[in-house]
Amino acid sequence: MENKSHSQTKQQKLPNQRWLIYPQQPETTQQLATSLEILPLIAQTLINRDISTIEKAQAFLDPDSITLPSPIQEFHDLDISLNLLQTTISQKQKIAICGDYDADGMTSTALLLRSLKHLGAKVDYAIPSRMQEGYGINQRIVEEFHHEGVSLILTVDNGIAAYQPIARARELGLNVIITDHHDIPPNLPPANAILNPKLISENSPYRSVAGVGVAYILAVSLAQRLGKLEGLIKPLLELFTLGTIADLAPLTGVNRRWVKRGLQLLPRSQLAGVQALIQVSGVKAQEQGNTKQTNNQKSLKPDDIGFRLGPRINAVGRIADPQIVIELLTTDDMGIALERAMQCEQINQRRQELCAEIEAEAIAWCEESQINLQQERVLVVVQPGWHHGVIGIVASRLVERYGVPVFIGSYEAHTDLATDAGIDAGMMSSDPTPQTPTSIIRGSARGIPEFHIFEALQFCDDLLGKYGGHKAAGGFSLPGENLDKFRSRLSEFAHQCLEINYLKPLVTIDAEAEFPELNFDLYRQIDLLHPCGIENKAPIFWSRNVRISQQRIVGKGHIKLTFIKGEKEIQAIAWRWGDYFPLPTLVDIAYQLRENTWNYQTNIELELVGLRLPMEISPHQNSSTPPQKAEFYYSDRPYTCSIYQIGDLQELRIRNFRGEVLAIQQGKRFGLLGKSRNDAKKVDVSQPRFFNLIKAAMNALNLN
Repeated sequence: MENKSHSQTKQQKLPNQRWLIYPQQPETTQQLATSLEILPLIAQTLINRDISTIEKAQAFLDPDSITLPSPIQEFHDLDISLNLLQTTISQKQKIAICGDYDADGMTSTALLLRSLKHLGAKVDYAIPSRMQEGYGINQRIVEEFHHEGVSLILTVDNGIAAYQPIARARELGLNVIITDHHDIPPNLPPANAILNPKLISENSPYRSVAGVGVAYILAVSLAQRLGKLEGLIKPLLELFTLGTIADLAPLTGVNRRWVKRGLQLLPRSQLAGVQALIQVSGVKAQEQGNTKQTNNQKSLKPDDIGFRLGPRINAVGRIADPQIVIELLTTDDMGIALERAMQCEQINQRRQELCAEIEAEAIAWCEESQINLQQERVLVVVQPGWHHGVIGIVASRLVERYGVPVFIGSYEAHTDLATDAGIDAGMMSSDPTPQTPTSIIRGSARGIPEFHIFEALQFCDDLLGKYGGHKAAGGFSLPGENLDKFRSRLSEFAHQCLEINYLKPLVTIDAEAEFPELNFDLYRQIDLLHPCGIENKAPIFWSRNVRISQQRIVGKGHIKLTFIKGEKEIQAIAWRWGDYFPLPTLVDIAYQLRENTWNYQTNIELELVGLRLPMEISPHQNSSTPPQKAEFYYSDRPYTCSIYQIGDLQELRIRNFRGEVLAIQQGKRFGLLGKSRNDAKKVDVSQPRFFNLIKAAMNALNLN
């Protein structure tokens, strides 16, 4: 009896998730599948990414077929920048690069160092200290450049919000070119030229480039103008690929086109540092291709960079000296490259230890404090002694665990609030007045889809020192005595935009797959969608009523499983799911496909990302049955839906994020729309805008 009770208790602890399943479009799916000779599951995935015509799909699947406009036509200050650089190089004057300490900033710095030296420039660089100075060019760096006789300053991945330092550089007679990709502030710095994709057309294919993309465009354009492009493109494309993926830039537009090429170059890298990094991290290139190609070639995947190479670069900027990475990526000496790569490996191991320690302490604090997250709707956790360089990573893990926006920080003694707040974005200060010595909190924030981090920080403007960020992430600093007010104000903001049902980690699912479909043909065709990443996520499928025949803990808290459905058996891994062991025997699962080779045998396996108890729906629910609920996205907006039994009729209710409900009874043409039945208005649900929404809800409830 004790074992049975224990098992039941453990089985009740399942991932606290919400599933959003894209509405299926069978007719369009079949049309794309037939025309492009791809599997319906791949066609549906394309449709989910707003690629629903044959023309769009062909351009997406073959990005090299698109004719790109000249960058000079898109970036208005590019010609000015090229003229300035050309003159500075020809006059043998000094150029200084001011970079950043994240992977984007360091790869950008290395890229421009390599290219400018190749083009004959006298060039050096500086990167501000993350811990002492914070993000972006500052007055100390400007004064130092001036003292060293620098003629031209070139910022990379920073500078767009650095009005005062840029103004000081211009006062001292230095020329300044800003290359950046962060949001545009109200007042642009007085630079000679500014290259930023946020200043160009939203429809431009260059709009999504990160800082390293701007640096790449500048370097290639300059080399073309000087007639010295030979031998430069491939190594620069490798650095572009590393920085773009590590910075989580959208893999759309030219990013998709160039990253796809770069991933094929990296296994045979011309850069000693990249070869060394691949060697020490144990990354292995894989055969890439599809059913229409026989000339397959070795390539890396974005995950190899995102989870293996990128973290080793980023770790250095977080807790060590960025010069290690710059030397790694600019040296041609394999001995030096291996030394620097091993340093990156050791630093990354220390970063992993710090993250694990801080995460464990944060979870322990949450459990001991018994914080009611459904009531607070946001998690604010601040403790002394946490390393500011890694708390952003921990914040992301806490979002995955608790499903709420997370603001995490640590104390430091400092006399000035205008310090780095832990994110590489343009920062603003709500109070420029010098502060008296006090206890300062520096922190990082990570959000969920329905919560805008930067707007939340703006809502707390009067409580903060320096802050910045965007929708998904941010950084901040504040006096320690403001912590309670900060926590309360964030909760107030969260109540304005977050319903209770949003407070669960989100799993977005592309389509339902049957086990016989999970084969090498599907896996190879998924390669057509690569490179996958931000704004082009790897497809996630789901299967219902799957039986677990075997499960065991492996490694550091992972679960190795064997699933059976029908006659097919398939292996799976659930990373960091040890807390949920053992899992129930019969479940619905959401997963990505992965390839695994063991003892010279290669098989398709599943990487579990979601699990729930079976959600089979009976159309004959009686009034005593709880309403069946589901969540879904329609036109990029979140909805919840449920079926209620009203007498002999079933009623479908669809709720949007504003709390408005559309109620439709079975077989009726008219429904009710409003926040309550008292103020609801009658609407014709046969209208396309209601009809398609209802179809999406029915699909989410598996009633189609």
